[in-house]
Amino acid sequence: MTALIVVGIIVLILVFWIVGIYNNLVALRNNRENAFANIDVQLKMRYDLIPNLVNTVKGYAEHEKGLLERVTAARTAAMGATSMNEKIEAENALSSALAGLKVSVEAYPDLKANQNFMQLQSELADIENKLAAVRRFFNSATKELNTAVQSFPAVLFAGMFGFRQEPMFEVPQEERAAVQKAPEVKF
Repeated sequence: MTALIVVGIIVLILVFWIVGIYNNLVALRNNRENAFANIDVQLKMRYDLIPNLVNTVKGYAEHEKGLLERVTAARTAAMGATSMNEKIEAENALSSALAGLKVSVEAYPDLKANQNFMQLQSELADIENKLAAVRRFFNSATKELNTAVQSFPAVLFAGMFGFRQEPMFEVPQEERAAVQKAPEVKF
């Protein structure tokens, strides 16, 4: 009888331990999803601002139509992405297109002096900074989840519960060289 009670207590402890592992993984997954929702909020602001920026630039840079079309197409693709991984890929393409737009604008001194454009650029820079912050938070949440999924003893149960290693929000491979190069400052 005593052995049966001891076995029952051990089984009960194991059940609570496994439930604790599961609940921790759920909390980490929810934290990651919340972090991605924060990215979505900033992206919505970015999507709303981009048409205003593009229309302002259009007035000054008619021959840069292809670049403006790429920005608009990238924005549309990013807005249409449904899964986290699709959104990450689409956002990287949009960031690349916006970087091209910023380089193109440098050729137009009148545009850079335009008050509306300057305000839009300032707002876009603010949103980009906020996006960088929420992406860092997302990557931190993803790292915590991935660490938990890969760590013992959770690794024994994570797959059974449907948890797996998730991708980070990273700079696309084709942009890594440009990101690692020091910016050139000209006066």
